[in-house]
Amino acid sequence: MSQVSSPIFSPFTSLGRKSIGSLSFAFSLRSPAATPSPLSLRFPISPSSPPPFTRLRLTSLRTMASHIVGYPRMGPKRELKFALESFWDGKSSAEDLQKVSKDLRSSIWKQMAEAGIKYIPSNTFSYYDQVLDTTAMIGAVPPRYGWKGGEIGFDVYFSMARGNASVPAMEMTKWFDTNYHYIVPELGPDVKFSYASHKAVDEYKEAKALGVDTVPVLVGPVSYLLLSKPAKGVDKNFSLLSLLDKIIPVYKQVVSDLKSAGATWIQFDEPKLVMDLEAHELKAFTLAYSELETSLFGLNVLIETYFADVPAEAYSVLTSLKGITGFGFDLVRGAKTIDLIKGGFPSGKYLFAGVVDGRNIWANDLAASLEVLHSIEGIVGKDKLVVSSSCSLLHTAVDLVNETKLDKEIKSWLAFAAQKVLEVNALAKELSGHKDQPFFSANATALASRKSSPRVTNQSVQIAAAALKGSDRRRPTTVSARLAAQQKKLNLPSLPTTTIGSFPQTMDLRRVRREYKAKKISEDDYVKAIKEEINKVVKIQEELDIDVLVHGEPERNDMVEYFGEQLSGFAFTANGWVQSYGSRCVKPPIIYGDVSRPKAMTVFWSSTAQSMTKRPMKGMLTGPVTILNWSFVRNDQPRHETCYQIALAIKDEVEDLEKAGINVIQIDEAALREGLPLRKLEHAFYLDWAVHSFRITNCGVQDTTQVSITFLPANCSKFCGFDFSFCIMDAGN
Repeated sequence: MSQVSSPIFSPFTSLGRKSIGSLSFAFSLRSPAATPSPLSLRFPISPSSPPPFTRLRLTSLRTMASHIVGYPRMGPKRELKFALESFWDGKSSAEDLQKVSKDLRSSIWKQMAEAGIKYIPSNTFSYYDQVLDTTAMIGAVPPRYGWKGGEIGFDVYFSMARGNASVPAMEMTKWFDTNYHYIVPELGPDVKFSYASHKAVDEYKEAKALGVDTVPVLVGPVSYLLLSKPAKGVDKNFSLLSLLDKIIPVYKQVVSDLKSAGATWIQFDEPKLVMDLEAHELKAFTLAYSELETSLFGLNVLIETYFADVPAEAYSVLTSLKGITGFGFDLVRGAKTIDLIKGGFPSGKYLFAGVVDGRNIWANDLAASLEVLHSIEGIVGKDKLVVSSSCSLLHTAVDLVNETKLDKEIKSWLAFAAQKVLEVNALAKELSGHKDQPFFSANATALASRKSSPRVTNQSVQIAAAALKGSDRRRPTTVSARLAAQQKKLNLPSLPTTTIGSFPQTMDLRRVRREYKAKKISEDDYVKAIKEEINKVVKIQEELDIDVLVHGEPERNDMVEYFGEQLSGFAFTANGWVQSYGSRCVKPPIIYGDVSRPKAMTVFWSSTAQSMTKRPMKGMLTGPVTILNWSFVRNDQPRHETCYQIALAIKDEVEDLEKAGINVIQIDEAALREGLPLRKLEHAFYLDWAVHSFRITNCGVQDTTQVSITFLPANCSKFCGFDFSFCIMDAGN
């Protein structure tokens, strides 16, 4: 990898005024003698786009109480992804990467400023991950990366994230219950912390040079430690919170530099406060912010939480912290927090009310959000209530403007990050007495359209799913009876061999699929090419003496998208990319309506593969829970009801595979654990309907059909008690 010693951010320079991503803005201001009229912001999109985003009036830009927790980094066309990968491949320089990044940051800040957002975040941009940025900031670099001190540059930073020729990367794991991943800090008693990355300050100055005053965002010190793990060789019972007094001095230095740079607000993200914390963990928040209090003097300080309700004990600790000006709550996924607010909120403090969903892509119900805001307005005080996104918009797609081919009606129901910025601002305007009636009316029209659209509701699917609620849906015979029947049918050895299923997707395969989709080759030519690839895979496995074969899935693009494209109730975007980790982006399907299976999805390819061998050929399906958790899911009915509908569709496919002579069927549930709620109290309900959904898929097959379920390693250890990379079993019970 190219060894670049330059800091993560080069010295900032003021950029000229540009178009803002895919947005362009036109302002008209009447003379003072004219009837008072707000600034007019035009949001130009295609004629088929939803009315709510065509025009938004702005009033008192500098006094609007609106806030965005964070924003997507990749860019509307994945500009950062391609810049990163070009740099990693040695095809471009560090300066090239920094320029792309600077242009993206400036466009984001300007977009929010010109849309009227008052509290605009900075330091939420990252070249890889915000937790890794914090690791760099406090100099917590594991010794294996050979860092000798000084400002951390790209060489050390990307080595921690991706590894290099001599040492592996740091561990990566899920960011709470999202599909985003963070780099896990490795800490121990001997770590020597130091102020090693000035990114937060540099980014604040960069925005200020553009005329945008931002709120620098830092991962809070307590959440950072609780998200870490003991380094290799350190006792697993080592108390990570014992390092609190060692990292606070670095945070003090950062805060001091931000104040010197002119920052008036600072945001600490402390999402760990929504988890089930022990008394000593909660006490750490009090200790940390008491120690920071003198450094924070003269600053307005926001502590932001998100993804769930804040438990009562944590709420009490949080709202009692010293030196804090405001508190941010997710009021979409944490609706119960509203009761705590109504039960008591500290006088004179700001409440940042996260009423616009930062994790889904549906247009906000503005009227419902206003009800929530008005219900707490009297408690908090009108001048202390700030409208916010529920969490960072990192978890949504970037801009609906780029979806020029999306179904017109479905598009009218959606709001990506750029549109959510406008929603936040519209709600803030209404609270200040400047309601944009056309904007609200168009929103109500879109919501009514979605609610009444016949394409959303399928009565037969609703009835079938409702009938599942009280059913058991287990296979009727015992495991031992089924295993005996399967052995007689399949005649497998005691420890049969197989693979998980997917073979490498070559450039030629991708080209064939791309050309077929673009109608550059005929269906016959496409089928012929895929059959040839399957035949190669079958022969390889036979030569290796594999017992149960797979067809390699050469016809599939993505394990969820492939099935979603063949199910009703799903829609797909062209540019709805969301960062998963580093430069990896995913394009989640949108589940907008009741799900059903119009026709068989995998039977042709599986039966074709079976005809090429006498050995058992395994049918390969993605499970209902994984399809659900890796999609943008409809928010007009409970998630488990949608999952039951998907399960019924997969059940139809399982039974058709069996009729076609496929006697071994694998159902992948790679994302089962990802949907596990953050609070332990809610685990049982989730696991109940998730397992029930899996059972639905295979409850009707014969005893002679072997059904297996696969998990990722963390899922195995969590739910099966095994520590294998995948787990295969007769899964009917």
